[in-house]
Amino acid sequence: MLKAHKVAYTEHPYEYLEHGGAQHSAKVLGMDPFMVVKTLVMQDQDAKPLLVLMHGNRVVSTKNLARQIGVKSVQACSPEVANRHSGYLVGGTSPFGTRRSMPVYIEESILALPKILINGGRRGYLVGLDPAVCVQLLQAKAVQCALEA
Repeated sequence: MLKAHKVAYTEHPYEYLEHGGAQHSAKVLGMDPFMVVKTLVMQDQDAKPLLVLMHGNRVVSTKNLARQIGVKSVQACSPEVANRHSGYLVGGTSPFGTRRSMPVYIEESILALPKILINGGRRGYLVGLDPAVCVQLLQAKAVQCALEA
């Protein structure tokens, strides 16, 4: 998807660690975990899927998110359900080129960063790009739902 839209990005492969998450990839790549963005597959009370892009060292306040997007509740999907919705394996979920089209929400403070690292579609592979690309290509809506991890 990035190549098709001629998006400039850098490639950052790393040694994947099961359950290592964004903190591990940031450490291995020598990056600030605040700049490593994780792609979270979540769902509302009706099991409608959505994606949340969050700093690697923050967690999602599901109450704040639900209130801002106008639903009763939001929760993380199980890994099996997340894999089915996105078409990616958990740990390698990219917001680009998902199997299903889902609404995308991005933590507002991510958009203030000059560059982010985000999953490129497989475990152990991040791409570096301008966070504005998430708004341009994914129509990501800015929300304020970050909590200290």
